[in-house]
Amino acid sequence: MTLFSDYQAILFNRRGRVLEVTLNRPEKLNATDAVLHTELARVFTDISNDPDSDIVVLTGAGRAFSAGGDVAWMQEAIDEPVRFEQTVREAKQIVFGLIDCEKPVIAKLNGHATGLGATVALFCDVIFAADHAKIGDPHVSIGFVAGDGGAVIWPQLIGYARAKEYLLTGDLMTAAQAASMGLINHAVPADELDAKVAAFADRLANGATKAIRWTKMSVNIGLRDLATKIMDASLAYEALSNITPDHAEAVRAFAEKRAPVFGQRK
Repeated sequence: MTLFSDYQAILFNRRGRVLEVTLNRPEKLNATDAVLHTELARVFTDISNDPDSDIVVLTGAGRAFSAGGDVAWMQEAIDEPVRFEQTVREAKQIVFGLIDCEKPVIAKLNGHATGLGATVALFCDVIFAADHAKIGDPHVSIGFVAGDGGAVIWPQLIGYARAKEYLLTGDLMTAAQAASMGLINHAVPADELDAKVAAFADRLANGATKAIRWTKMSVNIGLRDLATKIMDASLAYEALSNITPDHAEAVRAFAEKRAPVFGQRK
């Protein structure tokens, strides 16, 4: 796997023409740090260029799919706001990498998917979740704008009213709730997740590859147009929120294991 040999925080495994991709920071619930974020920004381009796969299964190592952003990494961006310029650039690459990847990407949520973890999962093409998993985008809970893709994808999947309720509160939902409202495709018993995903991946892998790829790309034309219109502004708002007192308070409170006290208006 020469194409993927230099990755540090993502694992790759082949099963026939199915490429299994695993976020691999299990001790941090696969929370995104600088290394993983940079790798996510290029992995879907590398996957697109991989000649030995047609279908992708994306999952997380350990107990979670991804717990969003690593709080220690967030503190670094607070201390040195200029670092957030790279984060913004990479955030766009992650979203457009998923949209533009011709190969179907199946999300296998083995556990919680929150924040950026939820965004990555929801931009995948078909989403299976273990029934114990929870999904949500709690950016606002840590004083952050949901600018890295949540503002794009949530309204398209569950409508504006429901999307705004969840994005403005940061509340998590169960996999069953997510499936019932159309946020994800399937909530299944945890002990059946691997088999269900493998069967679906094999079904696509045994199908008409080019027709499947180009159908995905056709469906994504409108989504890409929407992301092009929204992402720059939403990421600019997120960059502004990176330097607010509320965000600094939330990150500090997390480190101190207490509830944040919001309300500073300056």
